[in-house]
Amino acid sequence: MTLETSIEYVKGIGPERAKLIRSILGMTTVEDLLNFYPIRYLDKSKIYKVSRLHEASQEIQLKGRISQVQEIQNGKTKRLSAKFSDDTGTMDLVWFQYSKWLKEQLPVGREVYIFGKVNFFNGQFSMPHPEIEAEEKKENDNRLKPIYPSSEKLVKRGLNQRFFQVVLKNICKEIPELIQENLPGYITKAFGFLSRQHTYLNIHFPKDTEHAEKADHRLKFEESFFFQLGYGLKKRHHKTHSRGNPFPVIGKHFTDFYDHCLPFDLTGAQKRVLKEIRQDMKKPVQMNRLLQGDVGSGKTMVALLTMLIAMDNGFQSCLMAPTETLAQQHYNGIKDLLQDTPVNVRLLTGSTKASERKIIHQELESGELSILVGTHAILEDKVKFHKLGLAVIDEQHRFGVAQRAKLWAKNSIPPHILVMTATPIPRTLAMSFYSDLDVSVIDEMPVGRKPIITAHRREKDRTYVYNFCRDEIKKGRQVYFVYPLIEESETLDYKNLMEGLEHVMDAFSDYNVSMLHGRMKPDEKDAAMNYFASGKAEIMVATTVIEVGVNVPNASVMVIESAERFGLSQLHQLRGRVGRGAEQSYCILMTSDKLTTESRTRIRTMTETNDGFKISEVDMQLRGPGDILGTQQSGVVDFKKLDLVKDSAIIKTTKKAVEKILDKDPLLSLPEHQLIKSYYLRYYRGKNKWSKIS
Repeated sequence: MTLETSIEYVKGIGPERAKLIRSILGMTTVEDLLNFYPIRYLDKSKIYKVSRLHEASQEIQLKGRISQVQEIQNGKTKRLSAKFSDDTGTMDLVWFQYSKWLKEQLPVGREVYIFGKVNFFNGQFSMPHPEIEAEEKKENDNRLKPIYPSSEKLVKRGLNQRFFQVVLKNICKEIPELIQENLPGYITKAFGFLSRQHTYLNIHFPKDTEHAEKADHRLKFEESFFFQLGYGLKKRHHKTHSRGNPFPVIGKHFTDFYDHCLPFDLTGAQKRVLKEIRQDMKKPVQMNRLLQGDVGSGKTMVALLTMLIAMDNGFQSCLMAPTETLAQQHYNGIKDLLQDTPVNVRLLTGSTKASERKIIHQELESGELSILVGTHAILEDKVKFHKLGLAVIDEQHRFGVAQRAKLWAKNSIPPHILVMTATPIPRTLAMSFYSDLDVSVIDEMPVGRKPIITAHRREKDRTYVYNFCRDEIKKGRQVYFVYPLIEESETLDYKNLMEGLEHVMDAFSDYNVSMLHGRMKPDEKDAAMNYFASGKAEIMVATTVIEVGVNVPNASVMVIESAERFGLSQLHQLRGRVGRGAEQSYCILMTSDKLTTESRTRIRTMTETNDGFKISEVDMQLRGPGDILGTQQSGVVDFKKLDLVKDSAIIKTTKKAVEKILDKDPLLSLPEHQLIKSYYLRYYRGKNKWSKIS
């Protein structure tokens, strides 16, 4: 037997069962079975009493006698039923699928042990498809028994816990030949790990709880260690093999803007991040940096100052955003900041007129155009730069690898890369999944910004909420009303939006109301936005199209309707559309009276904190890491043991361990690192491609 041996050749499985296991659990080899870890353990030295059962769904062991076996016909279906009694009470046993053999072999009247999941129905406990063990045949082994992930389909076909326990026990006998060490002795010694062979023996059949925990810890460490190693190797390869244009000069464009046009003093965090970027771009190696910052923390200003450094060194820059609305907002913001400078900046989207495109193409190729802001339109083959030196990508997870590669190819030496995200990513996630990027964090808000006050209100409070909005409008402020727009129910949501618009216009008949939604044409969107931004409309009724990029400093109130239908990240992004001026701002979350536990957690989190990083931690606990990164389609999080929320300490430890190893031995060529290298090449090489930026 080897790790690659097909499961059908494992004792106790065979072709038919192998087919079933393959289709339901996706396992094909002995190695897959070894990595089919228990979800918990049963202490089979513990025996429950029928009278003490108080909780359904738990898997337990009881000792007693079986009686009153009978077949019950219910229409076309039949089930087998029996009574199970101990000295404290009686419960039902039931089989919905069974063979004649099972009915004949049930040990009626004899002392037996039964094991299974308990159900509670009509005031009565029952156990469907129990495992039965005669007392005389019961093993004397009091070790913890593994409980594996299962399904009703498997159990009905006889692939119950006992089946997997027997199969894994047979495989575990071969562990000395199957499992090789993959970490050097100095690491296993430093961390007090079990050997790899003992790890596998104790994850399946632990001596005791302590050994189970030690095995679990080592497997988590391994997963994180080799994942970090992959990214660490990639980052070092990038820094030694990826050529970039050095930007040694800080010249007139940067200093003139910094000294005379900067609308506010930079925060300490912005200055720190700029310094990190500056250090990167001095080198003849392509910068590959992720810029994280909360809503309104000033990422665009950092991006603009970086573009001015590129200009001072004779290079052009582009900023690519995933939507026209966001690209337009970036363009408007940058153009306003540069209005007193000679810097030429233009916008290129799918809606740009042909005559305008012609000018953009000419100015790009001649070098007259220094900064191009746009959408995917920048990637078109006919868009050619004179000297592209910097590419800023906003919300990079919305762009595919192939799309980004087209951007890098627009210069003979790839441009420096600055990736921005307005969705704070939990630090453990950034540490794990962006290890091949250098990460900069703006964790400070501009001076003078007042924290947004967030309140939760229900339908019964609507009159109070409307009166509050009127009071704010009387002070000269503006208000957003945001309605959910979910693709699956777009028609219904559109109807709700229109009804909402009517309701708001009716309630605020003495004020002007503007509307913005995704079905509008780009020029209609611009007109609606400008009407609100100019102050001609006091109220804007919108869908989540305003989630990113909309900047109206005078808007001080956002009312989010049906807030329970929004995710945490989206609620946080929406809230960031107010609080952009010096006045106190408010976000009011309107919900129905009945909320799910998860919805309550989201709403409570929003009212308790404005910190995007704290919010993202809760979001990750609720949704999982794949959703947050927006990369589920790439099979992101396939850790079997590691939990990115609970195991942040392990992630930090492995990151340090990997950095230490690669500082000393970047090519893993030392004898003590051959175990690591061979294991990595076999299992991990090529697995991290999905996040490759350049």
